[in-house]
Amino acid sequence: YYFPCQRWLAVEEDDGQIVRELVPVDEAFVKKGSENDGQSLATLGLEQKDKSTTYTVKVKTGDKKNAGTDANVFITLYGSNDDTGIVSLKASKINKNKFERGKIDEFTVESVDIGDLKKIKIGHDNKGNSTGWFLEWVEIDAPSLGQCLRFPCGRWLDKSEDDGAIERIIFPAKLQTREYIPFVPYEITVYTSDVFGAGTDADVFIVLYGSDGICTRQKSLCLNKREQRMYFERNSVNQFIVELEDVGDMIEKIRIGHKGGGLNSGWHLDRVAIRRLLPNGK
Repeated sequence: YYFPCQRWLAVEEDDGQIVRELVPVDEAFVKKGSENDGQSLATLGLEQKDKSTTYTVKVKTGDKKNAGTDANVFITLYGSNDDTGIVSLKASKINKNKFERGKIDEFTVESVDIGDLKKIKIGHDNKGNSTGWFLEWVEIDAPSLGQCLRFPCGRWLDKSEDDGAIERIIFPAKLQTREYIPFVPYEITVYTSDVFGAGTDADVFIVLYGSDGICTRQKSLCLNKREQRMYFERNSVNQFIVELEDVGDMIEKIRIGHKGGGLNSGWHLDRVAIRRLLPNGK
């Protein structure tokens, strides 16, 4: 069995997760990669994405005295087919200090496809100086399912408050569920030219256009400033797997650019290659 990863397991890198679920791939992909000095391992991107789902998890800490917590918070998502196992919520995309009074934190959770989301379990390890936590709600957006679900809580997770529980099972509020057209993964490969000063440290974005005026939202290809400095160097090839609105079988044009700023923002772009994962997994 071959389990390619090609991803960071680091709080400060990628999506901030330090545990990953990997699915096996066909041996032919790995052999093909070794024959080409490992370069074609990157082409596994869409094949791996086909078997996984990315969730955006927003967590609202209540606006009460001592509502915030310094404990380590974890979550488990339960679906119709499987569950994610325990996922530590370590890297908030919004706040350096997580789970503070009245604040919303955002996390990325990626796992093997677990089916339709049915419930969650969220809790903490009760370690640290201030451990008690008042959880207002959890919101989970699953672009590949086309659903955004709200899980209301409004209770303490505190050994000295409420019923003393420090973990709770919560079900979604059906009336607060938003549904939209599911997103699909696109594999976007960007080739920077081999000319002097070709690279950029700017925030590069892309928009895809299909027929009948359908287009995706504007999507930044890098997750943070460190990636901006690392990617789009002279004569480099960088590949990204991004979930975007499905623009259909034909991509009529793209809009790609950057937001300027910084010392080295000018960019000489050679070409862009795009692969789309079709709804039936092809």
